[in-house]
Amino acid sequence: LSHMFERTGGYYLTMLAGAEVAFARSVAQLAEDFRKIRPTVIFSVPRIYERLHAAIQGQLRDAGDFRRSLFEFAHRTGWSLFEWHQGRGGWKPAFLLWPVLRSLVASKLLERLGGRLRLAVSGGAALSPTIARSFIGLGLPICQGYGLTEAAPVVSVNRLARNDPASIGEVLPGIEVRFGENSVLQVRGPNVMLGYWNNPEATAKVLDAGGWLDTGDQAKLENGRLYITGRVKEIIVLANGEKVPPVDMELAIQLDPLLEQALVVGEGKPYLGALVVLDMEEWFRIAGDQGLVADPSGEKREKAEKFVAARIAERLHSFPGYAQVRKVALLTERWSVDNGLLTATLKPKRGVILERYKDRLADLYKGHGG
Repeated sequence: LSHMFERTGGYYLTMLAGAEVAFARSVAQLAEDFRKIRPTVIFSVPRIYERLHAAIQGQLRDAGDFRRSLFEFAHRTGWSLFEWHQGRGGWKPAFLLWPVLRSLVASKLLERLGGRLRLAVSGGAALSPTIARSFIGLGLPICQGYGLTEAAPVVSVNRLARNDPASIGEVLPGIEVRFGENSVLQVRGPNVMLGYWNNPEATAKVLDAGGWLDTGDQAKLENGRLYITGRVKEIIVLANGEKVPPVDMELAIQLDPLLEQALVVGEGKPYLGALVVLDMEEWFRIAGDQGLVADPSGEKREKAEKFVAARIAERLHSFPGYAQVRKVALLTERWSVDNGLLTATLKPKRGVILERYKDRLADLYKGHGG
């Protein structure tokens, strides 16, 4: 409740709707909480959906070829059905099989989330479109929204009948948007703050005389929907002048079940690197087969780093040539709120992480100057 997204969506809104509210005890106990509470609607930051997606992928990895093929067919059919309902795709004969596929595949997986979910709302950070598509393809609509505390806090949101998981949705009524220098999204409306308490200097940096709030996020408006394209403060400028928004790359990297957390780096450097936190259970499963050391962050880590760098390259194959990770530093300590490396909404604290692992960062660019 320290974050405005949860306070508004999971607290005030639910009271207004007369709903019963249940707060999960912890990430580790989510599965048990889902089975016990059997929620109908969930509000969550993307990290929770990422963990659920990773668990599904882990189960598929251990399944036989037939079950994996059946899952993929059900998922593709469910996604196509969703696109048809949204008016973005045509009708397909496979839709006739959806009731059977839902019973055999989708319902069984959603039963692990309590079996009653009819809506999931994601906010607080960027949600990977791949993860959104995975759940939507199983029949669970995820609606992503966007906002910030200074805008009380919602600016835009997807609606069930007009849902594009790659976007942050349509701007709420009464709110105006425009785009400033470098396509930075600016917002004006009755939801925008009057200013920071007793801090006129900080207020003047983000709020102009006309009441326009500078969000710091780069965005575009297409077909009535907003799409975030980057964040000005997080843009990495390489030594050759190429500008790289790292968030999309990090989301792509984290789709690998082995790579639990990632931070792309390279400001002022000749190439991109990455700090990567491994899922150690998955690492121990893989390491023996690949002839890799049990401790991937120890002295004999070079082979392990090359192995992970190759896996990351597979995830980033669709990105431009300059947006590729050349070297990685492997970490075994998970970033969390408790150790000060994540915010309350489970976003990485870039500055704190870079300072904590500055020696490992130096190793990424040893011999390359800069």
